[in-house]
Amino acid sequence: MTNLLHDGALQIFDVDHGQCALLTIPTNWGTCYRVLIDCGHAANFRGNPWYPGHHLQAAGVTYVDMLVCTNFDEDHMSGFPDLEERGITVGCILGNPTVPPATIVKLKTEDGHDNLGKGIEAVARSLAFRGSIGWQQVPPQIPGVNMIWTWNCYPHFEDENNLSLVFTLDVFGHRFMFPGDMECAGWRHLFANCTQFFPVVSGVEVLVAAHHGRNNGICPDMFGVYACKPKLVVISDDYKQFETQETTDFYGSKASGIYGFRTDTGVRKVLTTRCDGPLVFSFQGSNCVVY
Repeated sequence: MTNLLHDGALQIFDVDHGQCALLTIPTNWGTCYRVLIDCGHAANFRGNPWYPGHHLQAAGVTYVDMLVCTNFDEDHMSGFPDLEERGITVGCILGNPTVPPATIVKLKTEDGHDNLGKGIEAVARSLAFRGSIGWQQVPPQIPGVNMIWTWNCYPHFEDENNLSLVFTLDVFGHRFMFPGDMECAGWRHLFANCTQFFPVVSGVEVLVAAHHGRNNGICPDMFGVYACKPKLVVISDDYKQFETQETTDFYGSKASGIYGFRTDTGVRKVLTTRCDGPLVFSFQGSNCVVY
C-alpha cells in the first residue's frame, strides 16, 4: 500500500459476508494513525484465510489507535481474537455507548440461542476489562480527519442491527459513512430523533451500504427526504446468499458515479467487494482516488 499512501488511505477489505476497513494517515514524525473500522475476516481469500491482524503484522504494525465496532455481530468482529493473539494493541474501542459488555452477551445469548461467536465474546471481554480498570475509551484526534458517530439507544431497540453505530468519517473533506447493519426502522428512528444527523447524511460522498447491501438496510427517505446523494456506494459482501441482496440497481439510481476506476472507461456507481475485491481510497491533497 505504500505506493498509494500519499497523504493517507482508506482500505476496504474483502472479508466474506462481513466488514473490515482500515484508515491510515501519516504523521509529520514518520509514524501513522490507524483506525480499524470493524474486524471481520475472510475464510478463503485467494486460497488462504485472511485476517486484519495478519495484514497489520506483515506491515510491522503493533498498535491501532481505534477499533470501531459498527455492529456487535460476529461477521464484524471475527478477526478480533487473532488481533489479540498477534499482540496488536488497540487504543480505543468505540461501539454503541448504550450497549455495555454484559448487554452484548445478553443480546447474543437470550431466548436460549447462543450466537456469541469468539470475536464478539473477545470484544465484550476486552470492553469489560477496560471498564474495570477505568481505561477511558477516548477516540484519537487526527489532523485532517473528523469522526462522527450516531446511534439508537438500548433498550428502545433490542436487536443488534438497529443498535448499529453509524460511523461517519471525513478525511480531508471527503465523507464516508459506515452504518453497520442498520435497518429501515433504525434509520427512521435516527431521522425522527436526531436533527443533527440530517447534514451528516446529506454530505456523504461514499456510502457503505447497510447490512451488506441487503434490502432491509435501505431507508428510501434517506435519499428522497434527507438528501443523501453519494458519488459511490460500496457493498461489502461475498457471493449473493439472499434474494434481498439484489439492491445494486436501487443504489445505482441514487449515486452520481465516478470515472476512471481501474480499467473501467465508463461510470461506476456501485462497487462490491464480491466482484471488485479489496478497495483503496487514496488521498492526494484535495483529491481522493479509488483503486
